[in-house]
Formats: sequence, structure tokens, C-alpha cells
Amino acid sequence: MSDDDFDERNVQVIAGMRGDAELQDATRRWFTAASQHEYSYHFRWLGLPIIQFPQDIVAMQEIIWRVRPELIIETGIARGGSIVFYASMLELLGGNGRVVGIDVDIRPHNRTAIETHPMFRRITLLEGSSTDAAIVAQVRALASGKRPVLVVLDSNHTHEHVAAELRAYAPLVTAGSYLIVFDTVIEQMPEDFFPNRPWGRGDNAATAVREFLRDNDRFAVDEELETKLQITVAPGGYLRCLSD
Repeated sequence: MSDDDFDERNVQVIAGMRGDAELQDATRRWFTAASQHEYSYHFRWLGLPIIQFPQDIVAMQEIIWRVRPELIIETGIARGGSIVFYASMLELLGGNGRVVGIDVDIRPHNRTAIETHPMFRRITLLEGSSTDAAIVAQVRALASGKRPVLVVLDSNHTHEHVAAELRAYAPLVTAGSYLIVFDTVIEQMPEDFFPNRPWGRGDNAATAVREFLRDNDRFAVDEELETKLQITVAPGGYLRCLSD
């Protein structure tokens, strides 16, 4: 089978998955059950907790390898595994690609773990709210002249905060690259799943993305990517940039 035939067959099989209601139902039930065991907290990337589902890690690898961004912007760095993952992908690509990581609270032990990691040479850390005007201005300055630019939003998941992040950072994404909004899956989770969080069904990243897409024709959901993943924290959140 040639590469073209292999790819074409995959496209057809993935399209078939989209219409498999039984598979969709099984996926949702498994995702909810696994999340009750804090499934995403169980994995590390090059030594640091990445706090992502493995399927989304693979998806980001595919996107980064295809897009070959000169700059990746991530809001919400947590324990540093994801920012190190992005930096390691850029290291494999070669060139001068960098990652900018933003977090409202970079705790000392997390900062030390990131700053002493071999991949830190490709990382810039900014501490402060991702929606603060001063932080946004710093990121815009760092993004000036860079291409492609890829943005990952994974901080506070309330509608208001994600909507503000979308307004601030979507304009930095270049044509052919991606704007990824994680944890849109909150909208599909049981009503009482986040009792101690400010977000929940009806007020989350997914509702912000839906509002954003109604008024913005530069982006479209990558439905093929989402379908082949099945298990993802970002349903409707992998957004391809269609134009500058």
C-alpha cells in the first residue's frame, strides 16, 4: 500500500468513526470514569508532570511537527510538563523556536524544576494573569516577527477568562497554524463534577469557544483530528487558523 493509499484509507475510516454512536457513547462514559481517578495527572514528559491525556499529547506532537512553529504560547503551565514537551518538540525541529509560558502563580518548586531542565533554553516564563494588559503586551512583543505562531489556552477555564484570552491571543495565530483551547470537555461532564471550581457546565472553555467562533471566521474546528482522537479534553477546541 502506497503512502497516499494509506492516508486515504485512514481518512475514510476516521470519517466512519464520526457516525458510530455506540463508540461515541462508550468514549464519553470511559472519559468520565477515568477522570474520577484523576487520569490526566498520571503522566510525565521528560521528568515533569504534564497533566494531559496521552491522546492530546500525541495530537499536539502531530500539530507541532506539521506546523513547525517559530513560537508557541501557552497559558497555564502548572507543573511544567507541557511547556517542556513543546520545547522538546521544537528542539527536534531545530532552528530557533521558543515557547512562552504564562501562569498567574509559578510556584517556587515548579519554577526551579523548569529552569533547571535541559529544555529551559527554549522557554520564557511570564508570571501574571494571561489576560492582564501588561502580560499581553509582553507576549505580543515576543511574537512580533515570528511565524508560524501557535497558541495553547489552558489556564482558568471559566467562560469569561477564556473569552478574554481568545480576544487577546487569537490575533497572534498565523494562517495554517492552530489555536488550541483545552478542557472544553467540561461542557460534556456531569453537572456536579467540578464542585470546588469556578467553572462547570454552561460556564467554561467550550461556551467561550462557541461564542468566539460565531463572530470569527479566521478559525474552524479540526473535526478530523478530534474524531480520530475520540478521547480528548478538547472537543471542539482544536481550531485551525484559515487566514492571517
